[in-house]
Amino acid sequence: MESRVTDIEVKLSFMEDLVEELNRTVFRQQQQMEQLQQELRVLRQQVQGSIPAAGWSQREELPPHY
Repeated sequence: MESRVTDIEVKLSFMEDLVEELNRTVFRQQQQMEQLQQELRVLRQQVQGSIPAAGWSQREELPPHY
C-alpha cells in the first residue's frame, strides 16, 4: 500500500510540473499573439493610408495583358 501511495505522489509531482510548464507556454503564446495582433493593426493602418480614397477602380489593379 505504501508503494502505491508513493507512486501516486511521484506521478502527481510530475503532473504538477507539467501543468506549470504548460501554463508558461500558454502565457508566452498569448504574449506573442498580442504582439502579432498589434503589428497587424499597424500594417492595416499603413495599407489603408497608402490606398487613395477616391478614383480607385479594380480595372487599375489588373495587369496590362487583361
